[in-house]
Amino acid sequence: MHAVGIDIGGTKIAGALVADDGVILAEERTPTPAGDPGAIVDAVVEMVQRLGAGQQVIATGVAAAGFIDSSQSTVYYAPNINWRNEPFRDRLRDRLGMDVTIDNDANAAGWAEFRFGAARDAHDMTMLTIGTGVGGAIVTGDRLLRGGFGTAGELGHLRVVPDGLPCGCGAHGCIEQYGSGRALLRMANEIADAGGIGLTLAAARERAGALDGGLLAEHIADGDPGALHALRQLGHWLGQACASLSAVLDPELFVFGGGVSIAGDLLLDPVRESYLSHLPARGYHPEPRFVVAELVNDAGVVGAADLARIHAAAAAV
Repeated sequence: MHAVGIDIGGTKIAGALVADDGVILAEERTPTPAGDPGAIVDAVVEMVQRLGAGQQVIATGVAAAGFIDSSQSTVYYAPNINWRNEPFRDRLRDRLGMDVTIDNDANAAGWAEFRFGAARDAHDMTMLTIGTGVGGAIVTGDRLLRGGFGTAGELGHLRVVPDGLPCGCGAHGCIEQYGSGRALLRMANEIADAGGIGLTLAAARERAGALDGGLLAEHIADGDPGALHALRQLGHWLGQACASLSAVLDPELFVFGGGVSIAGDLLLDPVRESYLSHLPARGYHPEPRFVVAELVNDAGVVGAADLARIHAAAAAV
């Protein structure tokens, strides 16, 4: 039995028909009507119907950024979409006539890596998604950790600097302000402003008008000293956060996804170094592996589909 996975972002909705081994059989994309909850329901229903036409589809899973309740039915809050206590599962289920689940997008991506990707041989995994912000997913004892209210795994809001930089969540010093793609650009601009190893970055910024992720990625790939120093700073903060997470979660491995993870060992090496320097009881605590995610942009739809399939199978028992 196949399942459909839907990944709703602030600008686009991605959908896929997914087999039970995680293979994508068909996929679609469409713009997100972010300001109109009713139009989002219509877009998702139409996408599921097209993807499932002529197929045996057991369930639909939806991944979205935001807080999802523990019953995987209501979106408490979504930062990029006009959802506040939105009963999204019921709206879809009434229209589709099949089992529907809703999950946080980072949870869905992490589950996909656990089931079919970089963590498929593990039982306990922590994933950090390094994009504009920092997302997270935790699998412990082969189960996705959702918490008592459904909002566990918000790893980007682990505080690493008391009274540090202000975060969009309202707190200060969250790892999202030190370990995200946005933070990497801030660090690169600071290095460019300082001269020295930042002169090449400063020149590139002047030519382009501003540093962006693509331009910085090019300089990292070219081995530019300033860009690499910014990446090492980012890795330092992420390693420190991972050491704190290890003390609580004790994962076998950390998986890094998101756009910044394409740097591979250029990111992971300083993460490992910082992790070891901050690890409690170093030398007596087994050391986890640090790896890059494998499914990249497909993780959200694959994970959402698989979680929906599992939910539907459990409900049928």
